[in-house]
Amino acid sequence: MKALVVLADGCEELEAVAIIDLLRRAQVSVTVCAAQASATVRGAHGIDFQADETLTAAPEALAAAYDLAVSPGGMGCMEALRANPAVLAVYRAFAAAGRFHGAICASPAVLDAAGLLAGKRYCCYPGIQQMIPNGTYVPDVPALRDGTLLTGAGPGTAVPFALLLIEALAGRETRDEVAAGLLLS
Repeated sequence: MKALVVLADGCEELEAVAIIDLLRRAQVSVTVCAAQASATVRGAHGIDFQADETLTAAPEALAAAYDLAVSPGGMGCMEALRANPAVLAVYRAFAAAGRFHGAICASPAVLDAAGLLAGKRYCCYPGIQQMIPNGTYVPDVPALRDGTLLTGAGPGTAVPFALLLIEALAGRETRDEVAAGLLLS
């Protein structure tokens, strides 16, 4: 199992770390990808991430090589990702290939900009749904799966969202093992 975590400056650090850390605990190979020229991504609260690579590969090649593409939120990150045609193309390629694709907090707006929320249920940080004209917003849930679409509500739900990613990729048993190791069972 392989996951592509797409970051940009302004990302919500708690969400990025929870996604990366928990996926790795589940033995998912994680590649952190900067959707900007610099591989150093500055988080919303001043924490820097060193990405493994920058977004240069063809979207279809990424969708063929990875099982999941996912992004943390943070307003700056969401705005940068939503304005980046290459990022939107990556998410479209994952959806077209039947691969998992997801976002948490503000970043479901990126999935909507890619045209992927029409006819889907999603959750996001409260208030962000007003920026998302498509799909059906589901309030008061930490994380939500609708087919291959995976969404999360925000920083405080980063662990449940990451566990949902694990369950989608590796099954309930692996998800439960990781949760137990975190003393969440």
